[in-house]
Amino acid sequence: MLKCSLCIHDERTAKIDIVDGKPLCRECRDFLAHPPDRERIRRELDELMKDVDKAILAFSGGKDSVVALYLAKEVYRVPELEAVMVDHGFMAEEAIANAERIASSLGVPFTVLRHDYSDIFREALSKGDSPCRACSRRTMGILKAHAKRRGYRYIITGHELPFGHRAYRVMSGGIVQIRLLTLMSEEERFEILKKLPFEFPELPGYTTNCLVLGPALELYWKKRGYGFEHRRLAALVRYGLMDRERAEREASPPRVPEEQRELVLKRLRIWPKENG
Repeated sequence: MLKCSLCIHDERTAKIDIVDGKPLCRECRDFLAHPPDRERIRRELDELMKDVDKAILAFSGGKDSVVALYLAKEVYRVPELEAVMVDHGFMAEEAIANAERIASSLGVPFTVLRHDYSDIFREALSKGDSPCRACSRRTMGILKAHAKRRGYRYIITGHELPFGHRAYRVMSGGIVQIRLLTLMSEEERFEILKKLPFEFPELPGYTTNCLVLGPALELYWKKRGYGFEHRRLAALVRYGLMDRERAEREASPPRVPEEQRELVLKRLRIWPKENG
């Protein structure tokens, strides 16, 4: 089976071509043809952050949003900052505890908006599909509505991959989403986490906050033979934000504790006959 020489894609997950004697996936070919100007992207992000006087930060209690909160408060010194968690009903207790502890230690107001995402998770897991895109879309909609009510123009998130060649995008209504960790490596993020009272939860999948991800990955693997996180992990390797060996470990089949699987499936009313 052909494997991309740059990222972790293989013939299961992407179209692989031989280019100059090396196997490359189509995403890596596009990346090499139009490489990001890293210095320009980071410089543009720094300039934008100078104008951010009031923002909400999408705060899941996971490691990336924790690093983003630290940067917004301690590095960019956003004058008015609110950490907002959208609790979809399946947040790990450890993530909620991390969020409360980190927000308190940094002196940032912390708001929890509780919404039931059972419909999204039930549909995805029943079909063996990924719930992540629908979950993210709904969460951003909730955050946008909160921002408009509170008079915020900016929403800061903990994403490390840019929007193409930019670290931000202007959404409907003029709300600007800023991916504050754009092009920040995993090693850089871990160094910041060492400064904070962050405790790593033991959760399956590439997550430090969600109980659904592990069981969803498990079912997706059974259906397709690879995980729905594969493309994101491949992109992190492509951009040099994660080493290949770690990405391949993260892309392997998840080991989901029985109690976590049972809790999620029971709460979603998904029985064994529905998921095989």
